[in-house]
Formats: sequence, structure tokens, C-alpha cells
Amino acid sequence: MSTEVEQRLVDLETRLAFQEHALVELSDALAAARDEEARTTLLLHRALEELRQLRMSMSSGGPMSSDAANEPPPPHY
Repeated sequence: MSTEVEQRLVDLETRLAFQEHALVELSDALAAARDEEARTTLLLHRALEELRQLRMSMSSGGPMSSDAANEPPPPHY
């Protein structure tokens, strides 16, 4: 092979190695982003469920109700 062809082959192999490395980095970043999205989704669902339960408790006059008539008297009575 001629020196020019060998150099072109080396350049192509170098480019391929860099592209493969970049592809692995992108794949890892995508996997991390998906994991983070899954965790965030889970936390959001939990927060929404807690909010729903709090609203139900408040609307049914449960212990979380802000109506003073539903609260027991203070201990000094």
C-alpha cells in the first residue's frame, strides 16, 4: 500500500474510534436521563397521591380539617 492510502486508513480508523467513544458516552447519558426521569415520575406520582389524600381528608372533615368546630377542646378545659 502507498503511504497516502495508509494515512487515509489510519485517519478513518481514528475517526471511527472517536465516533464509537462518543456513541458510548451518548448512550450512557441517555440511560442516566431515563433513570432520572423514572425517579422523577415516581416522586411526582407519590406527591400527587399525597395531595389527593390530603384534599379528601380536608373535604371530609377529617383530622386535617381547618374547621375549628371539628377540633377537640384544648387540654385545660
